[in-house]
Amino acid sequence: MIHLPIDLLIPGIVDHLRSHQNLVIQAAPGAGKTTRVPPALLSLTPLDILVLEPRRLAARLAARRVASELGEKVGDTIGYQVRFEEVSGPRTRIRFLTEGVLTRRFLSDPTLRSAGIVILDEFHERHLDTDLALALLRRLQTTSRPDLKIVIMSATLDPAPIARFLRDAPVLSSEGRLHPIDVRFTPHSAAPLEQQVAEALQRLLALQSSGDILAFLPGAAEIRRATQSCGNIARAANLLVVSLHGDLSPDEQDRAVSPGPRRKLILSTNVAESSITIEGVTAVIDSGLARVAADSPFTGLPAVEISRIGKASARQRAGRAGRTGPGVVIRLYSEDDFARRRDHDSPEIARRELSHVLLHLHTIGASDLAWFDPPPSEALRAAEALLDRLGRKHFREMARLPLHPRLARLVIEARNRNAGETGLAIAAVLSAGERSESVDLLHLADRDWSPQTRRVHDQLRRAAGRAPGRDDTGALMAVLAAFPDRVARRRQGREYNLAGGGSALTASDTQADFIVAVDIESRRDRGLPLIRIASAIQPEWLIDLFPDRIQERDGVEWNRTAERVEHVSAMAYEGLAIGETRSGAPDPEQAAGLLAAKALEAGLDRFVPKDDLDLLKARIRFAGAAFNDDDLAQALTDACFGKRSFAELERADIFEPIRRKLERAAPSKIRLPGGRETRVNYAEGQPPWIASRLQDFFGMTETPRINGIPVVVHLLAPNQRPVQMTSDLAGFWRRLYPQVRRELSRRYPKHKWPETPL
Repeated sequence: MIHLPIDLLIPGIVDHLRSHQNLVIQAAPGAGKTTRVPPALLSLTPLDILVLEPRRLAARLAARRVASELGEKVGDTIGYQVRFEEVSGPRTRIRFLTEGVLTRRFLSDPTLRSAGIVILDEFHERHLDTDLALALLRRLQTTSRPDLKIVIMSATLDPAPIARFLRDAPVLSSEGRLHPIDVRFTPHSAAPLEQQVAEALQRLLALQSSGDILAFLPGAAEIRRATQSCGNIARAANLLVVSLHGDLSPDEQDRAVSPGPRRKLILSTNVAESSITIEGVTAVIDSGLARVAADSPFTGLPAVEISRIGKASARQRAGRAGRTGPGVVIRLYSEDDFARRRDHDSPEIARRELSHVLLHLHTIGASDLAWFDPPPSEALRAAEALLDRLGRKHFREMARLPLHPRLARLVIEARNRNAGETGLAIAAVLSAGERSESVDLLHLADRDWSPQTRRVHDQLRRAAGRAPGRDDTGALMAVLAAFPDRVARRRQGREYNLAGGGSALTASDTQADFIVAVDIESRRDRGLPLIRIASAIQPEWLIDLFPDRIQERDGVEWNRTAERVEHVSAMAYEGLAIGETRSGAPDPEQAAGLLAAKALEAGLDRFVPKDDLDLLKARIRFAGAAFNDDDLAQALTDACFGKRSFAELERADIFEPIRRKLERAAPSKIRLPGGRETRVNYAEGQPPWIASRLQDFFGMTETPRINGIPVVVHLLAPNQRPVQMTSDLAGFWRRLYPQVRRELSRRYPKHKWPETPL
């Protein structure tokens, strides 16, 4: 067996664990910690050794490597268990697990009675399940299992903080072995990534004539494209092109990492960054990108997104080129780009959705955890709120399924509604990130699936057990139960209003008036978000499933188009109207109040000609303390009783009552000696005035007065033009009338102009 740097540290590791509960091991990439440390600890405990790996591929490959070094097959002393897959036997002592598998194991075995040592490998990656596993292990160690030993292993982690967290655990370090590496940067390029990889491959072939080449790419799709773009170059150089990612079969994975007779180009995801060593690699092409775990901001479902790696990951990738001799690294980004990158990726616990974490904690009754890095309080509150919506009575059943709580709730509800098969299909396509041209979720579940979705579906069927039934209605109700906060109602065309506020567009046409917007994508152009996947629902399902979330109201509402008050009975789900009836017979008092409010908003001049309104306001101001402008608003309000529309108000003389009240203080007319009535005119800051033919005033000896104030009299000639204005009618008769009489007699000889008009 080949000697590895970690071998020198093994005796110290064993000695420290004989006398300490915990240990932190810092070892450079390629030192051999993943494969050599676990079997070296078998003598320390008669119980199992659990090794937590951050990825399924790493767990499988590490188990096969250790079994091979022991001269055994996987399933004998060495086994592994990842999501939906387990290879072990009655003699298995070392089990390589993904971290999430351990947290689910706590449901059936809260004290981990079969485990003596738990190793958290590549701890620096700080997955969410890593922090959860550590918190659960630390709680167990300080309560019912003081004999349990915890080992932290990492290549790039600062060991001091985690050592303090583990009660000042000892720290052992191994430098590893690393030959000189020639790191070369690449100017920014707008070319597709696969083309950049092909160009870098040509550069490497000109620099080196031996050794395998390892290229780091974000995911399987980028690997497939790079395989095509590098095909001709690889054939010309007699290179074997192989892929390495988590969706490959075990044989394909072995083919990528095992030595072979031909020089290889290995196109890998970041699984080759840590946990496993690929022998024979002397050159690395680093895209500087990785697919990292994220959560949809709308659904909370786990997803992956392409992100720029940090400096620590870039150094780990580069280190793969210097294991066996001098190496070359070509980074597909500039040196300035590298300098601006973060030193380490932030831990997932600081940025992920936490509902599945809290689900497990509630299920096992572990709410008093001490965290290495506490999760944000806001994220905890949001996760608690979601779990409340999904139903606490389903917690234990949901926690048993290796799914996000939403999808676990969907599977459970579908099974209860005779739609178990359809529910599993929907959970599989959502879990695998399946897409299609149609937004309809049932269509997506019925179409031909990708190989990955088929594998997830088969694994889900094994995990969930027999779940017959294909009732579409039951399946859609199950989707609603899983996404109760994603209800939407059609507004117009493809635009939908969302419960709780906001709106979004469906990516393609759908005929449903009510939907569950299962997956929504924000758009960079700042337009409305796009609903990528939706499920049609009936509004009455909301009443059946969430009666406590239904708001009912019965009252009056304003119909803006018809400008009238209507009686409305309505139901709403989180502010989204789901049912409504309108009638033309509202409660009179409620109708009058709303009609008055809307009339005042529209303005008084909507219901009275402006000139009449101005005159009325002037009369009110002249009337003084007894009246004010508020009387007009009150008159309008009073006029609304018994009415329900603007049309009725426009037909009514709404200010007649206030005019009657004004007649004493500010009369609208004055009767003249001849019996004729003339209108009194009022204007701001001026005395009132009247106008009529001079003959109409014959016999009036004194100027009319209102509230003791003489009015201004406009005396008109027969042609209705004023010949004199006066507020002293008696003086006019004495001083001016004789002269006016002579002039008017000459101009209007047919009219009578007596010498004694009184």
